[in-house]
Amino acid sequence: MPTPRPLPIAIAHLDESCLGNGREGMNPGGAAGLIEIRHQTAIERREFFISSPGTTNNRMALAGAIALLQLLAGKGRRLRVLLISDSEYLVRGVREWLPGWVSRGWKRKGGEIENLELWRALHASLTNHDTTLCWVRGHTGHLKNEFANDLAVKAAKEQTTSDGLVPATFGAWLAGERAKGRYLSDDPDETFTALERRLAAGERLPLALEEQTGASA
Repeated sequence: MPTPRPLPIAIAHLDESCLGNGREGMNPGGAAGLIEIRHQTAIERREFFISSPGTTNNRMALAGAIALLQLLAGKGRRLRVLLISDSEYLVRGVREWLPGWVSRGWKRKGGEIENLELWRALHASLTNHDTTLCWVRGHTGHLKNEFANDLAVKAAKEQTTSDGLVPATFGAWLAGERAKGRYLSDDPDETFTALERRLAAGERLPLALEEQTGASA
């Protein structure tokens, strides 16, 4: 019997924003992501962003993950996806809470499941790919998380949504940051390649990835 071909690998860095999170009234939000996929020897980078006129950080974290997985599914290929986010609510939810909720018929031990409709949609979207979620601490100089954060904040402020996965503005953004003396020692291709190798080797990645801080020279 022939050996199955390995799934193509996609690595996505997601972040979310809610302006006035937790305050009363309509708080606009956004979510965004940087997606990296290797084509032969080149790394292709795409981005997406979504927005909502009234939301929360947690809802936007879920909505961003759903949007990403559905956009990737629209390409017609099953992928091995590594989704990296600074939302513990999203990452712990998928890795620790979701299996129990599903096994108990979408019930939790104490009270109702908050944002149930989004958790259901995310659970369905996860089946499209072989997906792993990992957490990084936000606002600590993690290069690609900071880029995704800037995209999400911009989407929240301007209430804009991309037309699917569009060519990434990451290169221009990074050039601007380096002109300010930031991320001078970061190699975005190497960080992608290092994670790609771990996934290809079948490594089970921990919930919390090693932090990368390179905001200064």
